[in-house]
Amino acid sequence: MTLSVTNTLSGEREEFEPQDDDDVLLYVCGLTVSDDAHLGHARLWMHADVMHRWLEHEGYDVHHVENFTDVNEKITARIGEDGFGDSEPEVARHFTEHVIRDMRGLNLKRAEVYPRVSEHVPQIRDLVETLVEKGYAYESNGSVYFDVTAFEDYGKLSNQRVEEMEAQGEAEERGEKRHPADFALWKAGGVSEDAVAEHRHEGLDPLDGPQGETWESPWGEGRPGWHIECSAMSMTHLGETIDIHVGGRDLVFPHHENEVAQSEAATGQTFARYWLHVGLLQTEADKMSSSLGNFFTVDDALEEFGVDVIRTFYLSTGYGAEQTFDDAAMNEAEERWDRLERAYEAAVDAADSPDAYASVEDEDLRGAVESTREAFREAMNDDFNVREAMAALIELARAVNTHVGDADEYDYRGLREAVEAFEDLGGDVFGLGFGGAAEGGDVAIAGDLVELLLDVREAEREAGNYDRADELRDELAALGVEVHDSEDGPSFRFE
Repeated sequence: MTLSVTNTLSGEREEFEPQDDDDVLLYVCGLTVSDDAHLGHARLWMHADVMHRWLEHEGYDVHHVENFTDVNEKITARIGEDGFGDSEPEVARHFTEHVIRDMRGLNLKRAEVYPRVSEHVPQIRDLVETLVEKGYAYESNGSVYFDVTAFEDYGKLSNQRVEEMEAQGEAEERGEKRHPADFALWKAGGVSEDAVAEHRHEGLDPLDGPQGETWESPWGEGRPGWHIECSAMSMTHLGETIDIHVGGRDLVFPHHENEVAQSEAATGQTFARYWLHVGLLQTEADKMSSSLGNFFTVDDALEEFGVDVIRTFYLSTGYGAEQTFDDAAMNEAEERWDRLERAYEAAVDAADSPDAYASVEDEDLRGAVESTREAFREAMNDDFNVREAMAALIELARAVNTHVGDADEYDYRGLREAVEAFEDLGGDVFGLGFGGAAEGGDVAIAGDLVELLLDVREAEREAGNYDRADELRDELAALGVEVHDSEDGPSFRFE
């Protein structure tokens, strides 16, 4: 069975056929780094991660690009708050560091690149200029807007008609636009006081005057619009047409609709061939959201549940459906992971025991391994049906427990094949901790220990014990930790 996916663009299930037989170009609509990441964000990350892992398992070379939006009014609204930083770049850097730490803690495969808006402003300007030159965009008071009436297919992703759409953008923009649904590609000046105030937390002092970074452009000093950023970053790193675009279902309109319009208007090519949208994570009656304040941060979740339980929780529901986060769901995930882990350990212990023999053959165990692999592959090729794939692993756990519990002599070959299935399917594809596959939690702990050592090193330096401080730095280097000193204090990375 070949992979089929539910394509939002067509609204139908389609057989997946990448442009190249060997490569898949995958773009994931990433996070605006204005707050700590929560489990709603992590749900998108985890499903995109499993897609990446399965495509690699099927033999594709996956070129995975996932952006960080580090230019945004929500970021400027946090300037001066709680030591996050005194400028938009400083606040963005603070939360980007946290997001990267959370990604590693969740045992996500690294993307090929994590582009940031701030480093792609030249490409954004060029793309806006192209749209103006081709007649799809127009300048108004130093801002540039996309003319939705000029793009014949506008609305095809969200299945809407232009004349029925609501106005887009801030109220102050509407007098500058030809059509209420036109959207900003370039915004004149900095972030206005009203826009900052809209997102600034209650009780904080207001910020005076326009805020945020600005750049020179043919239309004057300004900032990129939100939608144009993803098009520019995607095309910079993956080319004009990508195979799969993954994002949250809440972004179908206007964000992804606008990505389609501006990209295809500029290039005349299909922007994304398959649009896969991840359902929202619910808590009680609402989606989990930073703005609603009903979120559970990734950092807190990792500390309370651990990476394997969190991933097992997400794997209980397919990417396209909504999912509810509550105590019952997490208890079920914990029990399921415990069952899988114990079965894996039982298989390893039995295979490595003197009671495992080459001449013993358990047809039920060997048949269970084979049927698990078949059922898992069939499920994953059925629109990444992780729920059914997980059920196949549970059946393998049952078969292992039956064999180990009932037999006095073990089928070594059957147990070895079971261990490999757990590690291959549960570890490599699902990112679970079979055979040490899920190292994210350990990396997070290691990072905490390095932070403690750096604090000790700073204390030694402040006390004038420079030789001891240098010794600590050398000892960290010997362990594969590169320390970099700057005016903002020390930072580190694992080599």
